[in-house]
Amino acid sequence: MNNVVCTCMKISLLIHNAYGIGGTITTTYNLAGALAERHEVEIVSVLRHRESPALTPDPRIRLRPLVDLRQEKEHPLHLRPAKVFPLYEYRHGQYSELTDQRIGEFLAATDADVVVGTRPGLNVHIALQAPARTVRVGQEHLTLDNHPPRLRRVLRRVYPRLDALTTVTHADAAAYRRKMRLPGVRVEALPNSVPDPSLPPSDGTAPVVVAAGRLVPVKRYDLLIEAFAAVVAERPDWQLRVYGKGEEHDRLRRLIEELGLYDNVFLMGAATPMEAEWAKGSIAAATSNFEPFGMTIVEAMRSGLPVVSTDCPHGPAEIIEDGADGRLVPVGDREALSAALLDLVRDDETRRRMGRTALKNSARYAPGPVVAQAEELFGALASAKAAGRPAAARTTGIDRALVTGGYAARDAAYSAASTILKTVRKARR
Repeated sequence: MNNVVCTCMKISLLIHNAYGIGGTITTTYNLAGALAERHEVEIVSVLRHRESPALTPDPRIRLRPLVDLRQEKEHPLHLRPAKVFPLYEYRHGQYSELTDQRIGEFLAATDADVVVGTRPGLNVHIALQAPARTVRVGQEHLTLDNHPPRLRRVLRRVYPRLDALTTVTHADAAAYRRKMRLPGVRVEALPNSVPDPSLPPSDGTAPVVVAAGRLVPVKRYDLLIEAFAAVVAERPDWQLRVYGKGEEHDRLRRLIEELGLYDNVFLMGAATPMEAEWAKGSIAAATSNFEPFGMTIVEAMRSGLPVVSTDCPHGPAEIIEDGADGRLVPVGDREALSAALLDLVRDDETRRRMGRTALKNSARYAPGPVVAQAEELFGALASAKAAGRPAAARTTGIDRALVTGGYAARDAAYSAASTILKTVRKARR
């Protein structure tokens, strides 16, 4: 990286709803708190649904909402669908002409040096509506391949207006460089950070495996519970504690009862913060089919736990060094998951050694290194903006144009096929 002197900046982070709970919310608060050490930072929440945020922001951060659903849920403009926020973005149904208006007014009036979006729809707003003098940064907390083709078509048109695009993994940054034509846009991996632990790490002696996250199908807690049955069969003193809430709760409860694991597997509900709960375990487990980053993996490692995880795209393999600070197993492979868990359950010394290595290796996700990278990026972008230079060198070459054009054509074909299929289905009704 270039050495850029970073002076105090005003940084605005635009987020969907800062008053809830979720990975993007947590990492936004973490980044904002770390940046607030040397900069003026505000979190701008498009929506607000409660008096106080579920997470406690750093007192140096200004938190302000744009639309308060407690008073404005029935506002006439909020009953009309959004026109700026892209239709094919996952959250489109929660956006409206009112959110379009409020976001546009905020961006038109902002005096921030840097404005950062935290999801594709908000990145579109920033690209289209933020002042030219402002550094415009889009964050991607999912992955390019996870976006539907019709959304990718919108992003291809709009993202070239950004100054920078950050992803949470190097693999996804490479995908954007390979599959999208973003001339002059700096594309960089900026991982999520996890605060320094405030409690002593796990000593690796408790017969407890810990997992945490939303109880939703993609997390595959059913696979984890089934795999843990093999652990209980050999080591009935071990427990699995699953923290979180969600739509899968009742189905998972039935599975526990069907497998006779009610004395060993516990659905613990949500816990905020999770640090104390990680430290009570000796192994962490993550079994998702898809994980853009893996905040819970880093949290567990920062508490001294080795992590057994599925090797899903893209996060786990960039966080876990297989065999050193955890284990990676094929997605959906119950037998491999059971075997990896049992290897650590059986071998106390290996488990504790991996836990110590996990604590050491995960230090790269501490706020210090991550915020230093963010400051370098924002400072370089601001310097380029002031000098009238593009944020990144413009790539040329017919081969690259053909590759990016090929991906664009494929997305266009998928979009057209989807439209035709919907038309046929409607005609059959």
